[in-house]
Amino acid sequence: MNLNQVTVPSIDVEKSILFYKKLGLQLIVKSLPKYARFECPNGNTTFSIHQVVSVTESQSVWVYFEVENVSEKVSELQSKGITFETTPVEQSWLWIEAKLKDHDGNQIMIYHAGKNRKNPPWRI
Repeated sequence: MNLNQVTVPSIDVEKSILFYKKLGLQLIVKSLPKYARFECPNGNTTFSIHQVVSVTESQSVWVYFEVENVSEKVSELQSKGITFETTPVEQSWLWIEAKLKDHDGNQIMIYHAGKNRKNPPWRI
């Protein structure tokens, strides 16, 4: 089994397209006003946005985008006007991550885990 795609809810798909393009995703399907799909720059995974009437905190999604250099990526995105909730932080689970939210409240993590994503020292 392989993860194909993740879909997040959005009240305004067109506004979300602009946000996720700034993050570096490549738009491949634009079916406004209800749907858009992107390719991730690395690998074969796709990411999509689906229009909803409202997004509550319990419906929001957490999405992790892995990059080689978190600090560098955060600086790049900040220069494009993206605001972060936290700057890069080394976590106890051996990941470096920075948090931000899209305009619908979905939690976005820009992070780097390297080998620790699938093979942490405490792996079973």
